[in-house]
Amino acid sequence: MRHGKKGRALGRTSEHKEALLRNMATSLFRHGRIETTTAKAKELRPFAEKLITLAKRGDLHSKRLAARHIQDRDTLVRLFDQIGPASAERAGGYTRILKTGFRQGDGAETALIELVDRNAADATA
Repeated sequence: MRHGKKGRALGRTSEHKEALLRNMATSLFRHGRIETTTAKAKELRPFAEKLITLAKRGDLHSKRLAARHIQDRDTLVRLFDQIGPASAERAGGYTRILKTGFRQGDGAETALIELVDRNAADATA
């Protein structure tokens, strides 16, 4: 039975998957958009949106909770100073996933995941 088996395994251990999501979220907040496989993008979306919700709150406790996952200081500052306030009026749905076709090497379905409010993402990129 699959009780308590939420999410995709992505062919990795749970520690490897956690590290993958942290690195992808950091890249997403740094660059505003990243291209990856569709499965990884769908798994990244709730992870990244929870971090943006913390950035919207903006208090010290939220910053410390987000710092557990975003370990690049410049990206964390950008998340709380630009991306969070720019998303303050949205009630959710901070990212979008656009399917881009299939990868040449192995035929994996690829997708582009980006922040909906590109103004916050392009401010320093």
